Amino acid sequence: MDTLSSDLCHDILKRLDGATLASAACTCATFNSISTEDKLWEDICSSMWPSTKRNDVKSLILSTGGFKKFYADCFPLIVSKTFPEFKWGDYSDQYSDEWTEAEYYGDYDELENISPSDFVSIVDIKYKEKTICSKVIWGIPNATGYNGWFSDCPFRIDLFSYSATDDDHAGEVTLSISDGLPAVTSIEQERKDGKLWQELRDGIKLSWIIVNSKAKQAANLSSWCALDGQRHWPTNQDFLLHFGSIVPAKDILPYQVIKCIITMKFRVTHIEGNGTHTSLNLTEVCMQLGDIEGAHVNGRNSLFVLNEALGCDKSKDYGLVIELCRLYSNAQSEIKEEKIRYKNRLDRLCILGGIMAFVSLCRYLM
Repeated sequence: MDTLSSDLCHDILKRLDGATLASAACTCATFNSISTEDKLWEDICSSMWPSTKRNDVKSLILSTGGFKKFYADCFPLIVSKTFPEFKWGDYSDQYSDEWTEAEYYGDYDELENISPSDFVSIVDIKYKEKTICSKVIWGIPNATGYNGWFSDCPFRIDLFSYSATDDDHAGEVTLSISDGLPAVTSIEQERKDGKLWQELRDGIKLSWIIVNSKAKQAANLSSWCALDGQRHWPTNQDFLLHFGSIVPAKDILPYQVIKCIITMKFRVTHIEGNGTHTSLNLTEVCMQLGDIEGAHVNGRNSLFVLNEALGCDKSKDYGLVIELCRLYSNAQSEIKEEKIRYKNRLDRLCILGGIMAFVSLCRYLM
């Protein structure tokens, strides 16, 4: 290694991806010294997240600690190492007794330290490693009066959303055979073999990075690969993909964890009988936060959750993300079933109480 010039070493390291560069930095003092150069990490971030090429985003990243820190914060996926066991009976009384309105909906005094304008969304979407969409959202849209309607309404960030009749925006983000889509001869055939759906689900990658410019922290709330999805029947024209992560919400919500849900919708816009022209339009990308009972988290609590997510545990193990989502889904089902049983017991007690009261009244009248 001593016989190699620093220029040659630099030329070697600049060809590596982030994970390999981090490993190479541990091999010798020369590689370690060169790997501290932020320009190397800037090139890696630009390749992985094209949105970071923008000058305003570069300035943001430099102000929060540089590209090496940004990569270290945003390359791993969010995980929750402690996943609580849920039972509806354990939490049913907390809504009325232990959790005051200020605690459940977020205390305004604490909220003063967190502002919607502190958060920046850096979103990149790729299909088969080709970037098809890159957008940056400064602040949380329509949240300027966050002490008003935003605080109590369901939290939602729309990257964009076009209706079926919104022809002005049709085709802004389009996928076709030239991008690698399989040829589809008809919707009926696609419904049978699902070839287009399978290619779309496996080929799409999404990154949704949240940066808190004030706290100088960042995290990727997406799962990068799709967690699940569905085809809309009987219309056959819309494909939904769901990305996201399980985010801790300790001391924010009774159930202590919530799910960040990123939804992407594609619409089939053109299919010719010979399959030579198949195209899809990306019509919707949005992010919401949902609690374990399926309710959407309001704007007030969403600021606390996003702030909490920036400092939570992270991992490069995608299988761990899948496992957490499975546990979360199982807990949702168990809570739903136990909640039904709990309400049924209450109903039976109410009926029994009513019968006993009726019997007592009859005895009194006799």
